Amino acid sequence: MPALVETNKIAVVALGGNAITREFEEGDIYQQFANTRRALMGVADLIERGYRLAITHGNGPQVGNALIRVEETRHLVPPLPLGVIVADLEGGMGYMIEQSLINKLLLRGIGRNVVTLLAQVVVERDDPSIQNPSKFVGPFYKKEEVAELTARRGYLIREDAGRGYRRVVPSPVPQKVVEAAIIRKLVHEGTVVITCGGGGIPVYLEEDGRLEGIDAVIDKDLASALLAREIEADELYILTAVDQVALHFGTAQQQSLDVLSVADARRYLTQGHFPKGSMGPKIQAAINFIEQGGKKVIITSVERMTEALQGKTGTEIVA
Repeated sequence: MPALVETNKIAVVALGGNAITREFEEGDIYQQFANTRRALMGVADLIERGYRLAITHGNGPQVGNALIRVEETRHLVPPLPLGVIVADLEGGMGYMIEQSLINKLLLRGIGRNVVTLLAQVVVERDDPSIQNPSKFVGPFYKKEEVAELTARRGYLIREDAGRGYRRVVPSPVPQKVVEAAIIRKLVHEGTVVITCGGGGIPVYLEEDGRLEGIDAVIDKDLASALLAREIEADELYILTAVDQVALHFGTAQQQSLDVLSVADARRYLTQGHFPKGSMGPKIQAAINFIEQGGKKVIITSVERMTEALQGKTGTEIVA
């Protein structure tokens, strides 16, 4: 068995949902497993360096597919609410990541326990997004279907950038991970914990302290930063579709950034360089984590995480 590089560092690695179901693929389970195995190369490198880890993941494409199944089968089986779908995917996708990582570590001769732990994430009952939902989910509908769906199912449906009409749901800000103390204990003891999938299962607190689920989706990166703070992680790795954060992205003036201070990150975010639907939440998550005591954040692509660990790519966000 190769000797692990000794380190006391604790990190959270946030895998994008598109790392597991890729654009232009059918997204069947065989493709998802293959993509998961590829996505874990850099994670295994971190573990080989001796890091203690929690792994989070997105679930956007998977939630979309699950909601299509709900729509197509509601005449055969009772429909599942969104919160339960998020919970189901946290378990199912966690299984894929857990098995794939166990096998990868086995082939490297690394002995680490790996476990998937479902996480409930507390949000405020009066979060503004609950009163004004804006997160698009699920299938597209035709304009003539909207009135009936709104009346019969209570959906709130809006036009999605000229592509069609889709359901919108709340995306409240995460406040607390219910199982954080358990996750912290396991991670600090050396177990790799896969948790907070899809941002975690959204819940709110009743007046007497009881937990109650809510149909919403929590941003995965904001939840990952919250988890990192609550388990006292040193570093946060946000893996996405691009190698580096860039200004003027997609234009002739595009400027990739090797290092970004929190002050500059906040300024560029305010200036609109990082849109809400893509890089914006990742930058906000990085700012949150660093300002609350984290040492550094690296944003890079899944494929080039190993190179980012060597300082060859990626964007490092520091205080």
